[in-house]
Amino acid sequence: MSSSLSGRTVLVTGATTGIGHQTARLLAERGATVLLHGRTAEEAHAAADRLITLSDVPAERLCAHGADFARLEEVEQLAQQILAKHPRLDVLVNNAGMAAPERHTTTGDGHEIAFQVNFLAHYLLTHLLEPALTADPGGRVVNVSSSLHRTGSIQWNDVNRTKRYSRLAAYAQSQLALTVFAADPRVTAVSVHPGVCVTSLLPLYAHEGGAPAEGAAHVVRLCDPAVEIVNGAYYDRDRRVPPAAVAAEPRSVRRLAKLADSLVGQTV
Repeated sequence: MSSSLSGRTVLVTGATTGIGHQTARLLAERGATVLLHGRTAEEAHAAADRLITLSDVPAERLCAHGADFARLEEVEQLAQQILAKHPRLDVLVNNAGMAAPERHTTTGDGHEIAFQVNFLAHYLLTHLLEPALTADPGGRVVNVSSSLHRTGSIQWNDVNRTKRYSRLAAYAQSQLALTVFAADPRVTAVSVHPGVCVTSLLPLYAHEGGAPAEGAAHVVRLCDPAVEIVNGAYYDRDRRVPPAAVAAEPRSVRRLAKLADSLVGQTV
């Protein structure tokens, strides 16, 4: 079966488990070269081996990369490796995510951990990979967000939530930031809520959910250059719906970019 994804290069962050892993599988099965990112190189290689063994995906279509998103230095190293090996990147899937911990936790970089892993690391990675992200029609960033972004608010003066911390509020803030980022005019990007699936994040949503492959199918659809996208659009599974109001406010989009630039030390 010929596919419009054939011959395209896609980086999927958080590709070792859950929706990210199934997204990598579906993309590779449809002919894409998939760069699988895991928290460590060992986890990423193990995930690639599983796909080769269980899914009949040719080994040459998979490249494994490791980077701990709780360390921005490792995000920078990941971007350097990818730019060196893959000077052309068609799609970046910002999928890696974590539930915020019960107790307020700060990374070595000084940021609340869910805000860094779920948003800041992806923000930094996206901008560092800009030279490789193709400007051709169909080139795009797909942010795997969450319906919970609607319950969130960005605490502009206390983004690390040092004054009042709740794990749900911290998680929702990180997902809202990722959704707002899709509307940044510097990138061609969309966000998608892939549905409630049985992954490590399920307890945040419900007691039961669909198979990760169901959620992954909605992500892969948006990676396909045959699917036209509008910058900043938000999808609930396969339906385009309005995101939270803040994600459509140009002032908030600019304010978040300025904040994120200062937090990750970028002068973009």
